[in-house]
This record gives sequence, C-alpha cells and structure tokens, in this order.
Amino acid sequence: MITFIASVLCLIAGYMIYGAFVERVFGADAKRPTPCHTHADGVDYIEMPTWRIYLIQFLNIAGTGPIFGAIQGILFGPSAFIWIVIGCIFGGAVHDYISGMISLRCNGASLPEIIGNELGVVARIVMRFITIILLILVGTTFTLAPAGLLANLTGGSELLSSANTWIVIILLYYILATLLPINKLIGKVYPLFGLALMIMAIALFWGIFTQPGGMPEITDAFINHHPNQSLPILPCVCITIACGAVSGFHATQSPMMARCIKNERHGRPVFFGAMITEGLIALIWAAAAIKFADSFDISKIALAPDFAADITKPYGRLWAVMTNGGFSGPNPAIIVNAICNSWLGTFGAVLVILGVVAAPITTGDTAFRSARLISADMANFKQNKIWRRVVVSLPLFAVSAVLMCVNFDILWRYFFWFNQNLATCTLFAVAVWLAKRGKNDLIAFIPALWMAWVCITYILLAREGLALPPTIANIIGTASVAALAVWYLIKRPALRAQGKLQD
Repeated sequence: MITFIASVLCLIAGYMIYGAFVERVFGADAKRPTPCHTHADGVDYIEMPTWRIYLIQFLNIAGTGPIFGAIQGILFGPSAFIWIVIGCIFGGAVHDYISGMISLRCNGASLPEIIGNELGVVARIVMRFITIILLILVGTTFTLAPAGLLANLTGGSELLSSANTWIVIILLYYILATLLPINKLIGKVYPLFGLALMIMAIALFWGIFTQPGGMPEITDAFINHHPNQSLPILPCVCITIACGAVSGFHATQSPMMARCIKNERHGRPVFFGAMITEGLIALIWAAAAIKFADSFDISKIALAPDFAADITKPYGRLWAVMTNGGFSGPNPAIIVNAICNSWLGTFGAVLVILGVVAAPITTGDTAFRSARLISADMANFKQNKIWRRVVVSLPLFAVSAVLMCVNFDILWRYFFWFNQNLATCTLFAVAVWLAKRGKNDLIAFIPALWMAWVCITYILLAREGLALPPTIANIIGTASVAALAVWYLIKRPALRAQGKLQD
C-alpha cells in the first residue's frame, strides 16, 4: 500500500513541479494568439472552455488503454507502478505536452507534419502513412469490440443482440462525430463520459483502502512475477503499459485540442494534466486488480489441467480470473467486470458499461476524426465545408469497412509496438524542435532513447518478432541505441547553432 500511495503522490508532484519546469522550457506565452483565434472556421478551429478541452483530451487519450494495459502490466509485479510513474512524468507527459504545444504553434498542424518539419521529408511521408493506417485500425477495432459487448448486454432483443446491428449504429455515430463541428457532438458528450471515468476511478480508489486483500511493495519490484516467465520485465512492461505511461497515439489526438485552446498557458493542464490523470487511472486499476486477486477465492474457478500459474500468489490468481482458469491470453475485461460488480454493485455494473463500452467508442470516433485532419493537412484540403469533409472521410470509412472482414488477432499484436515506435519518433522530433530553438532538448532526447531501446529490444525478443534470446536482444538493442545517441550528439551542435529560432 505504501508503494501505491507514494506513486500517486509522485504523479501529483510531477505535474506541479516537473510540469511547471517543462512549461518554462517550452516558453508558453499567454499573450500569443492561438489557432482558434487566427484560423477560426466554426468546425475544427473553435474556442472552447479549458475544462471542457481537458476532459475531451483525457477521454481521447484514455479509452480502455490505462485500464486494460495496467491490469495486464501489474502481472509483472510492482515494477508496473514504477514504470507508470517514471514513464508518465518524464516520458508521456513531456511527449503529450510539447507535441501538443508545437501543434499549437504551428496552427494546429497534425503529427506527421510536425515530425516531417523536424526529421525531414522521408519521415513526413512515412509518418503520414503509418498514422493514418494506425488511426483507421484503432477506429475499426474500437467498432468491433464495443459492438460485441453491446450485443451480449442486449441479448434479450433479437435485433440488438446482433453485433452487426451495433456495428452499423456505432459507425453512424463515428461518421457524425467525424463530420460535425467539434463542439456540436464531441464537445457535449465527451465531458460526461470523462467525468464518469473519473467517478469510477474515485470509487475504485476508495475500494483499494476499504476492500480486503494486500498489495505488493517496491521491494519486490525487480522480481518478475508474471505467470509467463518467457516475458522479461524490460522491455515488456513498457510495451504492455502504453496508455498510462507513454503512448504515441496521444500525439495524434493533441492537434484537435490545439485548435481549440484559447491561451498557451492552458496547455499544461490540457496536455500535461490529462496525461498525469491517465497515469493516476492506470495506477488505480493496477492496484485494484492485484488487491482484488489477493483476496479472491480461487475455488470459484475451475482450473484447466495444464494451468501452470502459482495460485498461492495474487499474480497467479489474477491470471486465473482473466483466463477463466486456463493459460491462454488474459482478457482484462473479465477482471474489470468482476471488480466493479464485487466492489461497487449495481453502480459498478453501470460504470463497466461506461468504461468498457463507451471509452473505446469515444476513442474510435476521434481516431477517425484525426485521420480526416491528417489526410486534409496532407492534401492541403480545407475542411470548412461539409462536402469537403465528406470527400476526405469516405475513403477512411471504406478502408475500415474492408478491414472489418479481416481477422485482427495477428495484426493487433503489433499495434502496441507500432504505437511505441510512434512515441519514439515524436520524442525525437520534439528534441530536434527544442534544440533548434536553443532550448533544453534533453528532456525529450533521453526518454526518446529509452523508448528506442524498448522498441528495438522488444521486436528482437518477442515471438511476434525475431524471437532472439533476451541476452542477445538486450546487447543488440543497447548497441543500436548507443549508435543512435552518438549520431544525434554529433548533429546536435549544428541544430543548436541555428540559435533561438522564432516560431
């Protein structure tokens, strides 16, 4: 419990202390005109209250990521708490804040354009392709998953029990959310769902202190507790817990809010603050999952004959709950449902619907909207007219419709790895942007190097990659990152020689 409380306090202190430091490094200027004033179009560039933007940004980046990822990540042990705190403060919040603020300075430019401006034409082209595909993949998956859940929840109706019916309903909502002005639908619905997720987190936070069960402390953080011992803590915990620590997807969402912020000084609560809030959500769910498992009566589950996890420990029991007593891939939704119903009763069941169904939907719609904005920026095609938005959006939804016929099991294994690669590229672009302006680029360069090591090492040792032995993967990953660091440090004087470049 001490480790959990200390982690919560560290995140809060991280926002107050390190967040203020990063804001000073960037140089937020309250007097500088923002895009919602200079490029107002009544569709995407619209001034909105800061509290509303914060809640929209929070829900854009949250979804089910900080819930499911944290639950799976705590299987590694208390190292999950350490990664959430360090990754969130020094990686994710810096990544989200500065990339969002650069977009603000560049008239709401989308992520590929920002990366291209700093890393070159090739990077721009590659990132345009990767981000659009990634966003369509997110939108498609976050259509299928909630559609299946809603079909199960409404099994009493023949029409509504069909997943296809819900797919059509969700897609119609996505189309509206993608085409309508941001303040007409997203701006009104999102804050309500954002508040619901926060209420759920507060209720769980109370449950952590009042429900039975123990929690591991930091003294066990360097022992791998994962039932599947073939997965080393590093880099696997950093890939498993993306949302809640560092996630490249976030930077694809920030430009939407950069087009609505009325004052640069509001960037810290919107971008840095939303990331810290997501970190808190991840901490709470990780703690709730392991505490619930510690007091769980394992006799309620029929264990498969080949079940290999140690059920005398909470990690084994947590695995048993999430796999229904087998040793196949865990399903975090099972533990979410069990915790909410056990700790929160009927109120918890309602929150499960909001958290497990509404959250992915509200991430899916902004994924499609972001894909529209990136596509429009790429073609320099204004979006002030509805027909212009339809022209850009139709191909995106057409590709999504085709992908819905594909089995995503294999493709989705790579999503988190590509997501962290995107974060790595964004952090390097942020470092270059800061260096060109004579600012402290190390605040982005150091986490960029770490994420590069995570991505390289993971794909080398993972069964989805080259499946190399961990020792060899670590050596190659470390050598690659060292070479990357040397290359950047050689280029750095030339970047900084440009002086304090003005935006």
